[in-house]
Amino acid sequence: MIRAGHFAKGRAGALARASKAAVSSVLPRGGVRLYSYQARPETSEKETIVKLLYNIGSKKEVEQYLRHFSSVESQKFAVIKVGGAVISDDLATLASALTFLNRVGLYPIVVHGAGPQLNKRLEAANIEARYEDGIRITDGQTLAIAREVFASENRKLVEALERLGTRARPITGGVFVADYLNREKYDRVGKIYSVNREVVESSIRAGCLPILTSLAETPDGQILNVNADIAAGELARVLEPLKIVYLNEKNGLYHGTTGKRIETIHLDEEYEDLLKEPWVRYGTKLKLKEIKELLDTLPRSSSVAIISAEHLHKELFTHSGAGTLIMRGHRLFSKQDLAEVDSDRLRALLMEHDPSIASGETTAASYWQKLAALKKEGGQYWIYGDEPYQVAAVVMRKPGQNIAIVDKFVASKAAVLGNITDNAWKLITRDHPQLVWSVPRADDNLSWHFERADGSWAIGDNIVFWYGVEDWKQISELLTSKFNAQNTHAASSASAPSGTRAYSTMARRTAIRNAVPTGRRSYSTGSSSGSPLRVGLIGARGFTGRELIKLIDGHPRFELAYVSSRELAGKPVPNYAKAQLSHANLSAQEVGDLAKAGRQAVDVWILALPNNVAAPFVAAINSATSQVSVDQQPIVVDLSADYRFDATGQWAYGLPELHRSKLESNTTGRISNPGCYATGSQLGIAPLLPFLDQTRLPSVFGVSGYSGAGTKPSQKNDPEFLRDNLIPYAPVNHIHEREIGHSLTRVSQPHPFNTSNPLRVQFTPHVAPFFQGISLTLHVPLRQSMTAKDMLEVFREFYQNERLVHVTESAPLVRDNAGKHYAVVGGFAVPPHSEGGLAELANRRAVLNVTLDNLLKGAATQAIQNMNIAVGIDEYTGIPTPLEPTMSLD
Repeated sequence: MIRAGHFAKGRAGALARASKAAVSSVLPRGGVRLYSYQARPETSEKETIVKLLYNIGSKKEVEQYLRHFSSVESQKFAVIKVGGAVISDDLATLASALTFLNRVGLYPIVVHGAGPQLNKRLEAANIEARYEDGIRITDGQTLAIAREVFASENRKLVEALERLGTRARPITGGVFVADYLNREKYDRVGKIYSVNREVVESSIRAGCLPILTSLAETPDGQILNVNADIAAGELARVLEPLKIVYLNEKNGLYHGTTGKRIETIHLDEEYEDLLKEPWVRYGTKLKLKEIKELLDTLPRSSSVAIISAEHLHKELFTHSGAGTLIMRGHRLFSKQDLAEVDSDRLRALLMEHDPSIASGETTAASYWQKLAALKKEGGQYWIYGDEPYQVAAVVMRKPGQNIAIVDKFVASKAAVLGNITDNAWKLITRDHPQLVWSVPRADDNLSWHFERADGSWAIGDNIVFWYGVEDWKQISELLTSKFNAQNTHAASSASAPSGTRAYSTMARRTAIRNAVPTGRRSYSTGSSSGSPLRVGLIGARGFTGRELIKLIDGHPRFELAYVSSRELAGKPVPNYAKAQLSHANLSAQEVGDLAKAGRQAVDVWILALPNNVAAPFVAAINSATSQVSVDQQPIVVDLSADYRFDATGQWAYGLPELHRSKLESNTTGRISNPGCYATGSQLGIAPLLPFLDQTRLPSVFGVSGYSGAGTKPSQKNDPEFLRDNLIPYAPVNHIHEREIGHSLTRVSQPHPFNTSNPLRVQFTPHVAPFFQGISLTLHVPLRQSMTAKDMLEVFREFYQNERLVHVTESAPLVRDNAGKHYAVVGGFAVPPHSEGGLAELANRRAVLNVTLDNLLKGAATQAIQNMNIAVGIDEYTGIPTPLEPTMSLD
């Protein structure tokens, strides 16, 4: 998924990591702040944290939700019910999540329980916990202990918030007024009939988060026990918030058959069918009924989220969400005749959100005529929408065709925020198992289409997507027949108009149906799951070429088809056991001639050539494959610097840890592999971008083994000259210096760096007497002081799920990393604090070390990683990935 945030990751797991990092960057677990905000103005603090939210979603998504949540009175933002287990097991994360929301100006109202803690205290007091109909029987002894437990747990949460600088008010009574539910049966258990909202609102007016227990009182002062879920629901009925959040450790509701998390439930459309599911019973059925009864009394803008504390902000600020989202929604319809829909309301929706009609390029009346003509010719069309006409789609099937065409799909902002678009897509795919549609390359929401498509092919300025089509002959016929020409205009209607998220970039899936596989480029889905993928390697004589041969030999899917080297032509290819191959000497023209056969000859071309040599080969491949069908388009991975600064959008920059989403959604099959120094430097700087002092430059001191100087003889790769020696070279304007800044600017943009304000770094390379490996010492200027422990936490969170980046406390060594496929970041240090002046400024910096093998993670391994992503297989296939790095220093 292409994100506009600082560190777009794409995959769901990576998003979760970025989400967690965004919280921890400000408020890490354990209640220790990485740096103090107290001295900074409130506005600046809010801006900083909003920027951190861009880690988990696009800027547009985050700001859209912030505006949405800020558009109502503070008490109408969210009621959050917190289970007792969350307080006992995950207090630091809960406090951090609530503080994060408060820092962006929001005031969640917390109602908490304390069931597990109460049971433990009752057991210690030899009092049996008794239940009737799932309700705790609360006698005098139990209630007395319950009051103590509730007060204690309430105090814990309030104190945890205040340690983080968040003002919170403990409210243990005075809010819920109740009568006995059934005194004879349950004793001191209450049924709430009134809520004193003034107690809650006064807390918010004072700038404090209200932290409520679920205990209620009778008018004459008798305290009664009330289930926290019920108390939160009654409070929500009075306040009518946008969100009612139930925090649990499971992070949502789970499908009883598939075991997968249910991501959305639209009650109006799905509730009755959902209750018929055999696994929906007992507690699950009761919970769904309670939620439906609650939402039926609230505005349709209200929704329920079931989520863990760790992923709370991701659920609230991204379309993709993280837990289970439940809303009323609207019933959807499907009609096969325009006369059966409200054409005036459909016209209004199209005029506002459809590009071709909104721009005046065509009219709704002309489109009605087109549909009528299609039906007259023997074709069919389906109009999908919801009751208030917030979303609409038109699907067509021409005479004699089996594959339906998504001709239009538009939605209002309310439909996007309510995830109604996904529900509509679910209905469309239920009715049409095979679909095809086209979207302009420039569309802001391409990721939505990639997420829902099984394959795609770029044709000129458009990308054609398909769903449910596995027969390549069918796909070829579609793409080479009248479809593209006849539907170019219609295809543009299916894209999101400028400034409107008609499709949005939602990654959320439907509630019951299994998710569609994540969309890849068309050639990613072209090969069968077990067939070998043929690789052509141009430039095999170099050290990187040799490592690539070894990796491909051990790879379960790749095999070498051609190995080219001018100097080694005719000689056997060493270190390759899959087949007996000899080196060829392929010219650019010969490579082009082979490429004419597309993937019948070679699936992936690797150009392991010196700088300024790759262009003729790329031109030959591009020219030869311009007429090749989608399933035959080869991938090209260039290891030189020739395309690392590409501004055309044709080349994806292949550093997966920072640019994974763009690699996954790349439609051209052209990947520029990063440089070795540039890889390590970016891995060391990227997590610190949110904390960077923009007025000063990061500095990188790099030392590489002499294999980095290539095979052409020179002093820089002469072991004798290097003996007891260290050679500095290119002290300014090294190409990796420019590459580091250029790539990190793209990672960071739009804030704080962008094309008009690019990030610049200072980089000085050296060659050492050892053969392979790189050691980097980085000095990164900071806006405010951090500790070494703070830095360690930031990096661990940032790279939590990355198998080719290890974070260590001690400094990594070259000898430990040589021959390994991963990078290691560690040795975090900060200078001692100085008071005032230039000394303080100079000492406000982070110092750290990065090591990696220049031939592996710095070149060959990274190329394999990029190839795996490009062909749609697991990113780490064929790459040894140990759980822990080798370390000599403790």
